[in-house]
Amino acid sequence: MSTFVISDLHLSFGVNKPMNVFGDKWNDYENRIEEDWKSKVKDDDFVIVAGDISWATYLEEALNDFLWLENLPGTKIILKGNHDYWWETVTKMNRFLESNNIHSIKFLYNNYIETDKYIVCGTRYWSSEDDFDNEKIFNRELQRAKISLDMAVSYKKEGCDKSIIMVTHYPPDNKILDKLAEYDIKKWIYAHIHSNYEDNLANTGNIPSFLTSCDFMDFKLLEI
Repeated sequence: MSTFVISDLHLSFGVNKPMNVFGDKWNDYENRIEEDWKSKVKDDDFVIVAGDISWATYLEEALNDFLWLENLPGTKIILKGNHDYWWETVTKMNRFLESNNIHSIKFLYNNYIETDKYIVCGTRYWSSEDDFDNEKIFNRELQRAKISLDMAVSYKKEGCDKSIIMVTHYPPDNKILDKLAEYDIKKWIYAHIHSNYEDNLANTGNIPSFLTSCDFMDFKLLEI
């Protein structure tokens, strides 16, 4: 089994919001991702999708996007991004997937998910952009990160020797890195960046980090 990462799919099979309005590099990008995905991922592999899954506003509008993911190999671990307006409670989302016979998608939200060699933790995190720059949202996201990581640490104490990796949609900064310094995070996966890539890469010190925006990765999955 292997674990792959990608993010910012911005699927719009259920709404009219094509990504090529942001440039020709987005032309036919869904088919390019699908081709690469099928060439790499086996049914028993895992794919972490670090947010901005769908342009849908409501859960029902995201159905065709979920079906597209369901038809790709592997178990998909998905995290909430800033554009995932369709996101509901995990209970409601799981019921929605089950009612539509979708079984390969898992939601990373106030929990952890185990892959072949990792314990995956995560939260959306925050950004200094727009109205996200306030202590209330930072503290909320920090608490969600700690809930996820504390559950993973507890699980490791039971005898699991897998590495903890952290997934956030927004790039980490010193503020959250300092607050989570006590945790033995081995890798950090993040997303959200669509321009000036080199200038916006996160500095996570000794923790290897990976920007996974699909346009940054030339619409190809990365194995970690």
